[in-house]
Amino acid sequence: MAQLRSIIVNMTPRGRLMAVGSILGVVVVGLLMMRMASAPSYSTVMAGVDPAQTGKITAALDAKGVKYEIQNNGTAIAVDKSQIATARIALAEKGLPQSAQPGMELFDKQKLGASDFQQQVTYQRALEGQLAQTIGQIDGVGGATVQLVLPQDQLFQDQQSAAKAAVLLSGQGTSLNPGAVRGIAQLVSGSVKGLGLNNVSITDSTGQLLWPNSTAGATDGQMAATTKQAAEARYAQSEESNLNAMLAQTLGPGKAQVQVNADLNMDQTKADELVYGKKGVPLQTQKENEQLKGGGSTGGTAGTPSNTVPSYAGAAGGAGSNYKHVNGQTTWGVNKKVTHTTVAPGAVNRQSVAVVLDSSVPKAQVAALRQAVQNAAGINTARGDTISVSQVAFAKPPAPAKTPITTSVVGFLKYILAGLGLLAFLFFVTRHLRRREAETLMGEPVWLREIEAPTTIAELEAGGGYRLGPGEHPSRDSNPLRGELENLVDSEPERVAQQVRAWMNEE
Repeated sequence: MAQLRSIIVNMTPRGRLMAVGSILGVVVVGLLMMRMASAPSYSTVMAGVDPAQTGKITAALDAKGVKYEIQNNGTAIAVDKSQIATARIALAEKGLPQSAQPGMELFDKQKLGASDFQQQVTYQRALEGQLAQTIGQIDGVGGATVQLVLPQDQLFQDQQSAAKAAVLLSGQGTSLNPGAVRGIAQLVSGSVKGLGLNNVSITDSTGQLLWPNSTAGATDGQMAATTKQAAEARYAQSEESNLNAMLAQTLGPGKAQVQVNADLNMDQTKADELVYGKKGVPLQTQKENEQLKGGGSTGGTAGTPSNTVPSYAGAAGGAGSNYKHVNGQTTWGVNKKVTHTTVAPGAVNRQSVAVVLDSSVPKAQVAALRQAVQNAAGINTARGDTISVSQVAFAKPPAPAKTPITTSVVGFLKYILAGLGLLAFLFFVTRHLRRREAETLMGEPVWLREIEAPTTIAELEAGGGYRLGPGEHPSRDSNPLRGELENLVDSEPERVAQQVRAWMNEE
């Protein structure tokens, strides 16, 4: 401590300013680094919030001590990543964010004596609010407002008007998938009785009409064509990926390229098959028995029955007779089998595969590669599939450009450079202080070692064996020690001043 104090005392004013500035710089850099390291990282928990509810949300977060940040002009709330769960619980306790349109909770406070018109209006408001709350839960939708037009029941069907719905989405519709927009339209159409899909209109906050669009107004054939193109693209992409992976594993990367063009049958059909059996199946059999017995009578009764053959024979023979006749009828059923089959879309009508190989691939391997690709792709020449293999010289890939350093790496390098700069600064400051200390502790001149205690001028004169006469002034030649001292003061005044200052501090 005494040594440090001595160093500070012996420093020049300029050196002291440099030391103070260095210390302040180190403190400032350290504080900045600590602040950057301890700065909270925010994550968005709500988007598309009604600005009228932002104050309630922030108040609920403040009550729980959650750090938050308001973004996107007050329509988004971001909280510290470590407090996301706490923020969600705090907002759920307060029932935030509240829907702009109340839902079925309107029926929780029913008034006695409400008229049919009031009940109808309440039901319409509740249905609108419930649909808005449901649409707001879809990913990418910040909020929604639903307006319904429900027709009154009419006595005649031809006088009945159609139901209509209008949906306003908060935010821009570019963030929504077209499939999600169609899903919202289907949701609204299926939730309201008598509401057709084409009677639903969906608009975003910019006024852009999202539904019905060109896809919604298309005919079934156009929709089928769009679905067919998408299915063919997915099928071709899957086949190309598999074939390219096989060739890359066989030949190495950059040696082959495969292109697939497929024609798929996207018609969903039903096939009915009826097969009859070779033999019938007996369903029902009916039998009728007739039996007649006769004796030794000489004749028969008058009338037509006695003239029949059995009666006549019995009468003529005079002996006993027994006649038996069986009459049967069988109902036969047809043995048949009816099969109803639904043919799923996606069957391949025809596909073409083109394979391009690099000229570096040996000619002897081309035939084997062709056969392998043909088997892997399922080429069927009977239905018109084709495959072509050609060899060309591939272009050499350009030299890889230097990849730019990402933002995270740049930020990490900033911290490293700041730390290195701080270490270099401390090193040079310490080196400078040590140099100053070495200069201060340098060996003292001979005249200082000889003068161990303060000596008056009279003693110096006496020690030199020379006394000044009255009116004479001492000269350098008369006292060599004094002359040496004066020369040293003239040549190095700073050094002499430091030594004198050190003596004064010791006293």
